[in-house]
Amino acid sequence: MTHTRTDVPSGAEGLRALATRHALLPLRIFLGVTFVYAGLDKLTDSAFLSASGSGSIGEIMSGVRDTSAIPALVDLSLKSPVGFAVAIAIGELLVGLGVLAGLLTRIAAVGGALISLSLWLTVSWAVTPYYYGNDLIYLMAWTPLILAGAPYLSLDSLIRSRRSLRTA
Repeated sequence: MTHTRTDVPSGAEGLRALATRHALLPLRIFLGVTFVYAGLDKLTDSAFLSASGSGSIGEIMSGVRDTSAIPALVDLSLKSPVGFAVAIAIGELLVGLGVLAGLLTRIAAVGGALISLSLWLTVSWAVTPYYYGNDLIYLMAWTPLILAGAPYLSLDSLIRSRRSLRTA
């Protein structure tokens, strides 16, 4: 007797199902690599990690203060510009690594969205037209990962499958 599996689609159906399952993977990779790179770039840039001077976080934040949507947020960052820069850089690094590994992906994506939101409301708020500012686009790009997490090829899915094996 020949036995065929009916639960595994074949041909075009199978490819479509595979593509659907992994649709968020390119977004995860792009956002993860970008945020890891952004965090490392900030942490290794001595000019950026200065309170004043050309290219410093202090100069950048002072320059956007009057055009930001929330000047009080900029003022808060200017109380300790180097601390703020380090916090943003470490946040970007952790968010990127979390999303790449698929570990606590929804939490990492919320962190990425909050970083993007804060940068949009401060640094890129005055960019016109609005679609030239990349922070708003990043904010929207985090939304699918907040909603869906990383259901495949992730530590989250590995942990979930191990838990279900223990409870079965």
